[in-house]
Amino acid sequence: MKLQISFDKIAEDKVLSVISKISNHADIIEIGPYLLYKYGVKILEKAIKKAPNTVISADIKIIDNGKALSQLMIDSGAHWVSVMAGTNKEVIHSVCGNTHSNNKKTILDLKDAPSAGQSALEAKSLGVDAILFQFPFDPKNPALFMDRWDMVKGNTDLPIYIATDITRDNIERIIEFQPDGIIISDAIINADNPAQEAKFFKDLCHKV
Repeated sequence: MKLQISFDKIAEDKVLSVISKISNHADIIEIGPYLLYKYGVKILEKAIKKAPNTVISADIKIIDNGKALSQLMIDSGAHWVSVMAGTNKEVIHSVCGNTHSNNKKTILDLKDAPSAGQSALEAKSLGVDAILFQFPFDPKNPALFMDRWDMVKGNTDLPIYIATDITRDNIERIIEFQPDGIIISDAIINADNPAQEAKFFKDLCHKV
């Protein structure tokens, strides 16, 4: 199981400072849409300099101009590019075709999917490399999360990454779903010792 650390909605100096501390403990570093809009592709280039040996994911959430936008991210050093499941299949296919021609990968974000199960079912045929599963997890009432997870998991053999509000308190519950990766943001970025916190989560992930 891989650990992906997500950065978004924070200042550039904090992003780069934390990346320099946690890069050895992250399998993937994600740069979110807020950062890409605010700072442009330069934020990707700077992140790569701070973590030259770590996979960088550009969470640009493409809904149109798939080939051009994915190429822009790739030219700036991104290894992964995200596309939204709610857009049309031609856009998804164009992103996947372009990332593959550049030896990069595409992750499909199910957040806006009209039917998460249907999108998961069609993902592989469109060229998608992995699926991003975003859904709130309520430990007191996990049924909705579990139902949607089963719907997605049962319709694909692609790697699935879970992105929810993951903390030390619920990480064990999330791991029980056996995703291929988990995506963590605030629990690491805002910790007093981000490197220590990242190591804690990575050690748990790599035991699975």
